[in-house]
Amino acid sequence: MSERNRAVVFNSPRDMRVESLDFPKLVMPNGKSAPHGVILKMVATNICGSDLHIYRGSFSVPQGMVMGHEMTGEVIEVGSDVEFLKEGDLVSVPFNVACGRCRNCKERRTDVCEGVNAHVACGGYGFNLGDWQGGQAEYLFVPYADFNLLRFPDKDQAMEKILDLAVLSDILPTAFHGLVEAGAKPGSTVYIAGAGPVGRCGAAAARLLGASCIIVGDYHQDRLELVRSHGCETIDLSEDIPLPDQIEAILGAREVDCAVDYVGSEAHGIGAESGDHQPARAINSVLEATRAGGATGVVGVYGPDPLAPTKEVREGIFPIDFGKVWIKSPRLTAGMAPIMQYNRELMMAILWDRMPYLSPMLNTKVVSLDEAPAAYEAFDQGSPNKFIIDPHGSIAA
Repeated sequence: MSERNRAVVFNSPRDMRVESLDFPKLVMPNGKSAPHGVILKMVATNICGSDLHIYRGSFSVPQGMVMGHEMTGEVIEVGSDVEFLKEGDLVSVPFNVACGRCRNCKERRTDVCEGVNAHVACGGYGFNLGDWQGGQAEYLFVPYADFNLLRFPDKDQAMEKILDLAVLSDILPTAFHGLVEAGAKPGSTVYIAGAGPVGRCGAAAARLLGASCIIVGDYHQDRLELVRSHGCETIDLSEDIPLPDQIEAILGAREVDCAVDYVGSEAHGIGAESGDHQPARAINSVLEATRAGGATGVVGVYGPDPLAPTKEVREGIFPIDFGKVWIKSPRLTAGMAPIMQYNRELMMAILWDRMPYLSPMLNTKVVSLDEAPAAYEAFDQGSPNKFIIDPHGSIAA
């Protein structure tokens, strides 16, 4: 077994480096032994749009932190207290680090676990949430493995569909969560803000849920073409046309049944009002686009942004147009997704070919660990690819 662990680490904004670190041990960040954990050999570890917040400097993390929170791996070392996993199992790692013991975990609210972060009820790999190192690496330590990990029932079958199954760690369940909270169901009309990988997962999830008209808004033409080629309607947000007018041109109505913000704090405005760091724009747009009595989901990452142009936004204070939409009796759910509420069912949908359009819509591209810094740069510039890092050549094999 290797005594080192090559990984993508954050050095400074727009400076990701591949470095050789110590091989992970069955030890918690506080130094306590973790017989409940396992060590994984990474098979697929993705670059997420949330990672770009860190890459750009909008979300602060310590220098040297290992990046990544979307991981699929093979169990190679098992702690003495682990009962339901064995060496050789292929598993998906929810990005929420969860103890499985606190009140929230027992209610399947692993997004707000109270047991893995001493500072806030939330733990996450590679995101400065509880000192958990990320998984864009050759190997990863996972605590409370029996609770956290989703084992694929057939390893060979899973490897055949690995590009689809690789997004079970985060973006597919996150996209699904946003739609569920927005009340999407068969026949629903849906507006999706953002055609990045998580927004495209949202479009795929909306199809799985039986939505009728699925409208996706973005600035990047190649991303819009991807969703348009898979049956979605699209809105070019660079056009100086109010969003309700553009929705009406497609749907015949100015509002949809449900809308989801997949963008987050680095949102732009629409048309002539567009510009960087307008975090309230995406939230206000989905509230405006949702019909009276409808619901919205906000799963894009929000928080204090040190690069924002105003003091309020730097502190995470956003001007929400709540007075405009209060009369519509809006429902809005925001925050991280509890991945374990959805990942098993979505796994089964993938394994039984109920989402054959997922990987083509995501436009996945497999890269090596050494190619990861260049992939970050390409993704930052608006690449339509979903980058999946293959540290050991497992996917190619």
